[in-house]
Amino acid sequence: MIITRTPLRISLGGGGTDLASYYSRRGGMVVSAAINRYIYVGINRTFTDDYFIKYAEMERRKSVEEISHPIIREALRVHTIGPALELVSMADIPAGTGLGSSGSFTVGLLRAIYAFKREHVAAHHLAEEACEIEITKLGRTVGKQDQYIAAFGGLSCLEFDTEGRVTVSPLRIPAAALHDLEERLLLFFTGYSRSAEGQLREQHERSTAGDESMLASLGDVAAIGHRVRETLEAGDTHAFAALLHEHWLGKRQRSSGMSSPAIDHWYEVGMANGALGGKLVGAGGGGFLLFYADDTQSLRAAMEREGLGEVHFTFDLDGSTVIVRD
Repeated sequence: MIITRTPLRISLGGGGTDLASYYSRRGGMVVSAAINRYIYVGINRTFTDDYFIKYAEMERRKSVEEISHPIIREALRVHTIGPALELVSMADIPAGTGLGSSGSFTVGLLRAIYAFKREHVAAHHLAEEACEIEITKLGRTVGKQDQYIAAFGGLSCLEFDTEGRVTVSPLRIPAAALHDLEERLLLFFTGYSRSAEGQLREQHERSTAGDESMLASLGDVAAIGHRVRETLEAGDTHAFAALLHEHWLGKRQRSSGMSSPAIDHWYEVGMANGALGGKLVGAGGGGFLLFYADDTQSLRAAMEREGLGEVHFTFDLDGSTVIVRD
């Protein structure tokens, strides 16, 4: 039996510039952080001549081509490790909440497959193969951030050149600033978001068409991402909080579906009760509000009054890893 553990993520700056429709024109840059909320994938050999697959649904299939789950089907087309195979997926936080679960699942599945085959795989290859499945084979309108941060873990700067090559650089953040972020970054669930792919389609189509207002907006996002890196590496977490707020204001203007009256209200409540900055994590429409709080006690009390549950987290520094190999 093989079980892998792969982190979910929060984006701290530059989100949206990891789509090919933008970085193929101007390059892209995202500051992302893996967190200790995980997706687990297990693979086990069985005594039956089929594929037994359990995730939010359950499948029992005679062949790979009959598998309904698109990511599992494509991965098993590339890696012929069945039949007589049981494959199980579980998650600390369900899909559709803006924390990069699809990319994390794909990376974790591939990590499990390579371990099952007793083959070594580097994090960069793992991330790129996950992108190949999701973006090229399945044609999804998603970026490369989720796959790379899931594979590498940590707090990282991801830079995308116009050819799609990705450079991963760990943030050189002072220990005191890292502890400050873990204490003062708070995550609150607003409700399930719409599909990230659906939310990003408008951005993709407008960028592909050369819409200057969209490209300029994403250019501003990339610039904020660079400033986020500079402020965090300088240990200035209050300046980082201000950049979160600036990022959120721009993100709301970029798409009509990014926010909602309820999310706008919760954000205003947060800013009036101890938060110095924040934003919605993910493509928009729901998911998690991330705040940097100067007064964590007041912010938690205000969000509790609003009925929003908090997810406590710390940073994951390992990336996708095998936790059981039997």
